[in-house]
Amino acid sequence: QSYMINKEISIVIPTFNEEGNIEKLYESLLAVLSELSIEKFEIIFINDGSTDNSLKIIKKLNAINNQVKYINLSRNFGHQCALKAGLDHAIGEAVISMDADMQHPPELIKTLYNTWKQGYEVVYTLRKDSTELPFLKRKTSQWFYKLINYLSSTKVEAGAADFRLLDRKVVDALKSFNESHLFIRGIIPWLGFNQIGIEYTPQNRFSGASKYTFKQMLRLALTGITSFSAKPLYFSIYFGLFFAFLAFLYGVYALYIAAFTNQALQGWTSIIASVLFIGGIQLIMLGIIGEYLGKLFIQSKNRPNYIVSDKN
Repeated sequence: QSYMINKEISIVIPTFNEEGNIEKLYESLLAVLSELSIEKFEIIFINDGSTDNSLKIIKKLNAINNQVKYINLSRNFGHQCALKAGLDHAIGEAVISMDADMQHPPELIKTLYNTWKQGYEVVYTLRKDSTELPFLKRKTSQWFYKLINYLSSTKVEAGAADFRLLDRKVVDALKSFNESHLFIRGIIPWLGFNQIGIEYTPQNRFSGASKYTFKQMLRLALTGITSFSAKPLYFSIYFGLFFAFLAFLYGVYALYIAAFTNQALQGWTSIIASVLFIGGIQLIMLGIIGEYLGKLFIQSKNRPNYIVSDKN
């Protein structure tokens, strides 16, 4: 490497409008690191275009403790790109990533750290959804993992979170990725190495509300599926063959009716319904193809995942 690793632990925290949680998280992290007797550490906050006082609070913590670092992105690039920025800049022998909303329990870092010391190179966490979580959110999460595992050759365990510990060699491997549509949750199992999962129950948010809208979750799901599988494209072929076969059978039936009977074919309503249905299927398939072509177009520009406005 072009630098000397002089930190044992780096903690990477993507942050977007979390002014009410930052100080509480900082205090909790200091308590955990003190229990582990870790003195050489860095806590890196990545300000992902926050519009509140998040950056001001982070800078205040940095003035108190120079082990608090910050990376201020020029605008909001999204959680995955902010996480990648933190991983690119972290210099610890082990790098822990977690969210700033206090739902990733800082106390679990002790388990992650001790498991890493046993020789594991990736210690990831699996979220156990509480029964208090809305029914629809629990079900959509389950459907997402089932769908991505069905469509992809890379298996992502149900409940896999971006709360994990990565060994330095894994971080260095991850830094070489320059994909325009990042889905780190899927890249980690694809990388290999010696991995182990640990279950956890998320805490309630200390302050504020979730910044992840349904639209953002849907976009993440599409990114995950299209980043690790071409099966949706194959479905276009299967659907085409299936409907072509049905059309062939119907054509044979129409010829038989016309040639050997005196009956006239009935059913304009059913014909129109069939045309609309097949047209809808075609538009869905074109949308899937467009998703892949769009990703290729963006990737071909080779733009960076993020732009740093300033950092310490």
